[in-house]
Amino acid sequence: MRDSRRQTADGRTRVVVIALSAVCGLLPAVSSWACPVCFGNPSSPLTQGASNGIFFLLGVIGVVQLGFIALFVTFWRRARALRRRRESFHLIEGGAH
Repeated sequence: MRDSRRQTADGRTRVVVIALSAVCGLLPAVSSWACPVCFGNPSSPLTQGASNGIFFLLGVIGVVQLGFIALFVTFWRRARALRRRRESFHLIEGGAH
């Protein structure tokens, strides 16, 4: 009986947490909570610098991902070449008995 009460309480707690999370997520954002960069003048140097920084970091991420793609393509080509080389060797039939 005690376990069923605990499970019921755990279920209620979970529902309350999910409901509160949904309500907090749906509340409208107040403009006074935004920092000056996010809420400020879009043509100010501070906002333009932040935007340029974001684009630079996106470029860095893209270069790193391209590096991983090149690495895996190289692995694939080497494995294919190694497989072909192994298949080119033939076992000599016969020999001393």
